[in-house]
Amino acid sequence: MSLILPIKQVFTADEVATIRTHLDQASWVDGSLTAGSRALAAKRNQQLDENDPLGQKLGDLILGALAKHPVFISAALPLKTLPPMFNRYRDGETYGRHVDNAIRVVPGTATRVRTDLSATLFLSAADEYDGGELEIEGKYGSQSIKLDAGDLILYPSTSLHRVTPVTRGARVAAFFWIQSMVRSHEQREMLFDLDTSIQSLTSAGIQGAVQDEDLNRLTALYHRLIQQWADT
Repeated sequence: MSLILPIKQVFTADEVATIRTHLDQASWVDGSLTAGSRALAAKRNQQLDENDPLGQKLGDLILGALAKHPVFISAALPLKTLPPMFNRYRDGETYGRHVDNAIRVVPGTATRVRTDLSATLFLSAADEYDGGELEIEGKYGSQSIKLDAGDLILYPSTSLHRVTPVTRGARVAAFFWIQSMVRSHEQREMLFDLDTSIQSLTSAGIQGAVQDEDLNRLTALYHRLIQQWADT
């Protein structure tokens, strides 16, 4: 999947402010404690402990919002989602080029999740900090991502990516991984394009027997492909 997709306004400015009020008072730990052997030298940031009740509460809030977000559902087709974690970069902290682990375990369980998609939810306004861009390498080169607070970026977990050093302020974000019902990145992207076209044509209010029949055929094709490609 070459798609690197920004998803706007998962949370409003007021909702982000409430989340940040809690996070700014939280106890942060060294992010290297959760780094794998290859990532250890590249990772310099802070995180909430994965057992912190605050992180679990805010993670549930994020998952609840995404479960109602049509663009996220259409793009990710989620089967399993790891509980969101939270990180903070400041004072030159950075995370060098790396690829996320292909399999992760839900903390405290034996449940394994294949990491098809990675997600970062920005919780700092873009003008709050300098640096801190999420740089993602894709088939068309590197993209530098720095979104508004409350926006989310969704991208393939197989992508090489890094967070550039934060030279002013603090970059606060949530991050997590999704196992999709559709393993193939290419198939998932085609389904997203098809669903987006169906929704666009429906919203345009096109009417008439011929147009309705065309939409019905497209919708039937979408669901036939889901039945063929999806795991449940």
